[in-house]
Amino acid sequence: MIIAIDGPAASGKGTLGKQLAAHYGLRHLDTGLLYRAVAKALLDAGLLPSDEAAAVAAAKALDPSRFAPAALKASAVGEAASVVSAIAAVRAELVAFQRDFAARPPGAVIDGRDIGTVICPDADVKIFVTATPEVRAHRRALEFAASGQGMDEAAVLADIRARDARDMGRAAAPLKQAADAHLLDTTNMDISTAIRAAIDIVEAGRVGRGRD
Repeated sequence: MIIAIDGPAASGKGTLGKQLAAHYGLRHLDTGLLYRAVAKALLDAGLLPSDEAAAVAAAKALDPSRFAPAALKASAVGEAASVVSAIAAVRAELVAFQRDFAARPPGAVIDGRDIGTVICPDADVKIFVTATPEVRAHRRALEFAASGQGMDEAAVLADIRARDARDMGRAAAPLKQAADAHLLDTTNMDISTAIRAAIDIVEAGRVGRGRD
C-alpha cells in the first residue's frame, strides 16, 4: 500500500506521515528532508541555493544520512530548500529515489508537495493536508522555540507565505491537490484528531479497494 500525503509547510503532513506509517507497518519518507539535505550541502559549501549547477550536483551526490535531522530542520535550511526545490533538474534527480522507495514492499507513506501528482500518481490513498497560514506559522514558531531557536512568529508567517507562493507558483511540479486526493484541513484539529481523521480516510480507501 502506498499512501501519498501532500501539503504546504507546517501543515502537519510529516507528523501524520510518521503516525500512519507506524499504524500500518509501512516505511516512511519525508521528501522535504531530501531537498533540505541538498540545500544544506550547498549552504555548507558556501554556495547559493539558486546555483542550479551546484544544486544538481548536490542532488546527484545526495546521501541523506550525512545530516542529522535537527540540522536539516533549521529555518535557514528550510528557506534554502524552498529555492532548491523549484529547480526542475534537481526535482528530476530525486524522482527516481522517491519512486524506488515507494515501490519496495510492503509499501510506504510518503509526504511532500508533489507526491500524489508526480511521484506516486497511482498511490492507493492520497491526502492533501492543509491549515491556515496563521495556524501553520504558530505551529512552526512553537517548534523553533522547543528546539531552542528563537523565531518571531510574524517572521515565520512571512516566510511561510513566501514559501507557499514559491511552491504553488513554480513551473516544476507545483504544490496542488491531486484531483483524487482527500482534503484534510487541520486548522482546528489537535494532532490526535488529525491522525484519527487521516486513518479514517485511509480505511475508507481500503474499503473502496476491497481492503487489500
